[in-house]
Amino acid sequence: MIHAEIVATGGCVPERVVPNDFFNYLVDDADTWIASRTGIRERRFAAPEESTSDLATAAARSALARANMEPGELDCIIVGTSTPDMYLPATACMVQKNIGAKNAVAFDMNAVCSGFIFGVETADNFIRSGKYRRVMVIGADTYSKILDFDDKGTCPLFGDGAGAVILGATKEKRGILQSMIFSDGSGWELIQVPSSGSRCPVTAETIAAHDNTFKMSGKQVFVFATDVIPRIIEQVTTGAGVSVGDLDYIIPHQANVRIIDFISKKTGLGKERFLLNLDRYGNTAAASVGLALDENLRNGTLKTGQLVLIMGFGGGLSWGGALIRL
Repeated sequence: MIHAEIVATGGCVPERVVPNDFFNYLVDDADTWIASRTGIRERRFAAPEESTSDLATAAARSALARANMEPGELDCIIVGTSTPDMYLPATACMVQKNIGAKNAVAFDMNAVCSGFIFGVETADNFIRSGKYRRVMVIGADTYSKILDFDDKGTCPLFGDGAGAVILGATKEKRGILQSMIFSDGSGWELIQVPSSGSRCPVTAETIAAHDNTFKMSGKQVFVFATDVIPRIIEQVTTGAGVSVGDLDYIIPHQANVRIIDFISKKTGLGKERFLLNLDRYGNTAAASVGLALDENLRNGTLKTGQLVLIMGFGGGLSWGGALIRL
């Protein structure tokens, strides 16, 4: 049986650091207000001339360098993003050109903050089928470009970044042992940019009403997340034939530390098993899981042989997880 193993990872965040006190114009003592509610202390914002494909390209190059791999060896590039450079063409095609991956098919995948997990599931299926041997999955977003900076309920939550992983075929039983993804379209209205496509094209009127910016029903999304995360942990581990207690670490979507605290208590898993970086980067949407995976492989927290569950949730509604033997 063919498995998809992690060959290398890469990551990129913009240079500009935006601390919580940037938002003092919205609320008094923004640092305390934001940190106490979310666990976020700072985030990174892309420069005006910097796009999602720029961050994705840097993450891709980092992963290729760590793998000591030539771009031409890639068979496929999947970019999970809900903030593409433009509606068309695919941001993945821009990345393909930038890194010189002339032999790779390239396409985007929009599952909002679940985009990296959906990409990993897709890549795993490609590799298991024998269709491709080397697939790069990138989660990349620049939410600073679509935020309503008058909305204190959403704009302090997000940051920009990109995380990449190269998955390769192996006959050894390691890499992705089990993956699952799910959607519930009945909740699509909870996370959206109302004026951004054919349903409601961008006009001067929709811009004036801020309908071309990100909207989220925070309380309902919290309820959704705290419901599906314990279920995906149980479903993925059961599907792989392991117990939740066998997990060395969990890398969750980096959205809100309160969600992680709730999940830790509900599952009985100590909070030390959840690898977080949202205090420094905020919610980087589709980039968050890939960024945390790369960071913890580079700093030595994650080691060969460990059992790691990565998982995400987001708009759509969408959620999923993948169990990995490093």
